[in-house]
Amino acid sequence: MAATITAGPAATGGAGTEERMDPRRLIAFFAMVVGMFMAILDIQIVSASLAEIQAGLSAGSDEIGWVQTSYLIAEVIMIPLSGTLARIVSTRVLFSVAAAGFTASSALAATATNIDQMIVYRAIQGFIGGGMIPSVFAAAFTIFPPSKRNIVSPIIGLIATLAPTIGPTVGGYLSHAFSWHWLFLVNVIPGIIVATLTWIFIDFDEPELGLIKKFDWWGLFSMAVFLGSLEYVLEEGNANDWFNDDHIVMGAVATAVAAAIFFYRAFKVEFPVVDLRAFANRNFSFGSLFSFVMGIGLYGLTYLYPLYLGRIRGYDSLMIGETMFVSGLAMFLTAPVAGFLAGRLDPRVMMTIGFTGFAAGTWTMSQLTADWDFWELLVPQILRGCSLMLCMVPINNIALGTLPPARIRNASGLFNLTRNLGGAVGLAIINTILTQRQDLHYARLAEHIQWGNPEAVDRLNNMASNFDAYGLDGATAAVKQLAQMVQQQAVIMSFIDVFLILTVLFLAMVLGVLMIKKPEGAGSGGGGH
Repeated sequence: MAATITAGPAATGGAGTEERMDPRRLIAFFAMVVGMFMAILDIQIVSASLAEIQAGLSAGSDEIGWVQTSYLIAEVIMIPLSGTLARIVSTRVLFSVAAAGFTASSALAATATNIDQMIVYRAIQGFIGGGMIPSVFAAAFTIFPPSKRNIVSPIIGLIATLAPTIGPTVGGYLSHAFSWHWLFLVNVIPGIIVATLTWIFIDFDEPELGLIKKFDWWGLFSMAVFLGSLEYVLEEGNANDWFNDDHIVMGAVATAVAAAIFFYRAFKVEFPVVDLRAFANRNFSFGSLFSFVMGIGLYGLTYLYPLYLGRIRGYDSLMIGETMFVSGLAMFLTAPVAGFLAGRLDPRVMMTIGFTGFAAGTWTMSQLTADWDFWELLVPQILRGCSLMLCMVPINNIALGTLPPARIRNASGLFNLTRNLGGAVGLAIINTILTQRQDLHYARLAEHIQWGNPEAVDRLNNMASNFDAYGLDGATAAVKQLAQMVQQQAVIMSFIDVFLILTVLFLAMVLGVLMIKKPEGAGSGGGGH
């Protein structure tokens, strides 16, 4: 019965009809997948080339970060809101308008002549683009029968994880081969096609325009302040020394006050802006928790590898992209395997394998040295790519696969929000640990590099005589180089600390997996719900 309901109108007329998918819906779904890919890719594609944008717009180093922050703040507000908007105006109107708006704001971003314009255009781009991401998850679990989910779930899982991973590669290539403008112009033609196809072919649901009268505007305002301030605090906290900065304190207070109002209204009003009742479903709650940790693994590691390659190895964005491509390739090759296993294995077994693989990859990275290059990073990246897909598919199915169709649109927004917040929280913690541990390691190493240490003195004298041979001021140059070596070693040791903490986190998730119940119908082709 649930299979018939979930398949929607295409499922009426017996089991034979249930298995046959409407070609119009398939076209609509794949157009939506391309739209989601563009919206997620746009975060990482730009992050890899911020230096080029900064130079092109003559922006200050303290301003350029807002090109990313404005996008992320706007997107994180829209993602949970999208389910309510889809109910009011229909998925067709929401998605096609979002695709068209995203395309237009991408084109505007390419025309920006100063940093202020760029920040405004990026905020518009993030807000509108955020409407596309949850709609795809909702569509996948609404229009396809459960028997098809082991094909569909790997596709959306692959897109949601592959886009951030290959972003640095694509961004580095575009900004090197053309110019930074093409980071945005590349969205225009696919965006027009997606907007057109989704307007023509989406017919999953009807608008409920009457709901606009019940719309909770105070709930929307409090949610926007709550999530926007939270994202700001997490993004800017470490750079501004957290609560020693007045703006961070104000952001934290705004987050707390707005959160209290938002949660009060979410449980009190007749038609809340976000329906939190999905969390009453145990599988959805656990799936969202795992999604949060996946966000840390996805965005945290996508951040750490390029940071190491840039700061320690001196790679440019294109070289970083070429090195990072391994993870994307591993995901791409693992997606069909994950889909195959999803129909045959208990999802808890898949997630255990996935989180164990994550832990093995980060444990390997804890042996890091300043000489690690493509080949040393190869196995950790393969483990990360394969593990992401093996976790993502069962997590999607556990979280959304057992919800009634009426709940899925709202729930998919919450589910995607947990992944984004996981990434934001993860990056904030990672940056803070890197900063604090680097200072600690530097102080400890510096204690040993002093005149009472014969080994240090010998090294310094050898370096000084080498510099003297080239006609330089050997003593001064040697001290500078030794300080740089200590600084570099402190940075590497702080990276090792982060990788060890991530290893413990992923192993803890293995224990978490053992605590959840096996979802009904899991491991039997997905059709037994």
